[in-house]
Amino acid sequence: MDVREKIGLITIFVICLIVFIAVGLISPIAQDPGYHLFADRRTIFSVPNFCDVISNILLLIIGLMGTKQLFQGRLQIIEEFKHAYIIFFVSVGFVAFGSVYYHLWPNNQTLVWDRLPMTIAFMSLISIIMAEFVCTKVAKILFWPLVLLGAVSVIYWIWTEKMGQGDLRLYGLVQFVPMIIMPIILLCFKSKFSPISGYWWLLLCYLIAKLLEHFDGQVFSVLGIISGHTLKHLVAALGLWILLKNYQRRCDRFQQ
Repeated sequence: MDVREKIGLITIFVICLIVFIAVGLISPIAQDPGYHLFADRRTIFSVPNFCDVISNILLLIIGLMGTKQLFQGRLQIIEEFKHAYIIFFVSVGFVAFGSVYYHLWPNNQTLVWDRLPMTIAFMSLISIIMAEFVCTKVAKILFWPLVLLGAVSVIYWIWTEKMGQGDLRLYGLVQFVPMIIMPIILLCFKSKFSPISGYWWLLLCYLIAKLLEHFDGQVFSVLGIISGHTLKHLVAALGLWILLKNYQRRCDRFQQ
């Protein structure tokens, strides 16, 4: 392990420690009821919230494409860790179904089915990145515990909501910590494959998508025909499509 990798590991450890302590010190965070009030609530073809519903079709297509190409052997992956890639793309497909269900009837109960596959996708992705950049053996050990943690974070949240004191803290950690440590891994460790630009594009699209989600109403007010949340779905799909194309075109660095 060289100096840059040691710095990366120390940085990840310190950031995780600080974040976990900080989150542990704050009070439980309940789901804001206003979260379900999206800017574009137009009903088209008898479908409520039509644009937020239909924009999920791209996620479904990418999930199906990725899964199909994995089974066809058309993606450059770590073969011994293939199940993680499969679960990642299958989860992306299920995010589409969960998001459609949620946007048809926006409430906490339907939101569970949007968030559950999303957390599994997050945990699968960070495990894949760990396997490609840090250590495949460690990633294989951590994979199922991380996937379980992702699922538990959503189950814990909805359970606390039903108990009268919702708590999103664990879900927040599952969603955001991987996105914080992802650029550190990309910068400090050497990948088994080249190029790695797909991960950078995915990260950029994720950040843009979160901004669009936050400014949902403002974007809709300015554009008039499409909301920030609908664009969030499209930008997220774009990032995943770029990653899929990267998996198709990259090469094993040690076999060049």
